Amino acid sequence: MNQFSLSGKHVLITGASSGIGRQCAVSCSESGATVTLVARNTDRLKETESQLNGCRHFSVAQDLSELDAIEDVVKSTVKKNGKIDGFIHAAGIEGTEPITLLNAIKYKSYFDINVLAGLEFSRFLTKKKYCNTSYASLVFIASVMGTLGQPGKIAYSASKGALVNAVKSMALEFAGKNIRVNSISPGIVLTPMTENLFASLDADSKQAIINMHPLGIGTVTDVANACIFLLSDAAKWITGTNLIIDGGYSAK
Repeated sequence: MNQFSLSGKHVLITGASSGIGRQCAVSCSESGATVTLVARNTDRLKETESQLNGCRHFSVAQDLSELDAIEDVVKSTVKKNGKIDGFIHAAGIEGTEPITLLNAIKYKSYFDINVLAGLEFSRFLTKKKYCNTSYASLVFIASVMGTLGQPGKIAYSASKGALVNAVKSMALEFAGKNIRVNSISPGIVLTPMTENLFASLDADSKQAIINMHPLGIGTVTDVANACIFLLSDAAKWITGTNLIIDGGYSAK
């Protein structure tokens, strides 16, 4: 028996229309899971769905800042493909702004997607009628910026730090239900967003960012593989952990 397989598991993934979320969806399907994709953009969701292995997958177009709609997403998901065994909250927003340009509305936009949407999904996914309570695993994509500082990252770091610490409390609260909860904190990963950033930088600035990571810039597959591990039976004794995947960035 392959302890790393997701065969027979139903995994719901937010932010599945691009970047880390898209690769998590593709990799989970290749590992045998039935996948529900959640994101705002219908066309990009269809593009992700076309890359999945198998045919039982399901897409839901939903703006996750509309927090009141999240239970309906969970209901439709369970009705379509059965109770949920795994969850990856990959949806998120990132930005670089000094505190002088921040205000309560901007802070709320970070927290709505990066934190509150994930917590709302957790509130519903952990109910018996929606969740496989003999075994389930929730994984949250945080960031090394949740534990480290960087100028211009106040709002982003605050939201990711909140997520990392919320995971610890959820892990303790849900352990009695056989539900594990963990987070993953990547460093800079090569995504379309990162490629756009690099395109706007000169060669020296780009190289300086790369040099922050002793093993180089990561890939979305590096993060997706870690998610698969945490969702799988191979990680059945791991909960409340923040797994850092950053090519050595935080070791300096």
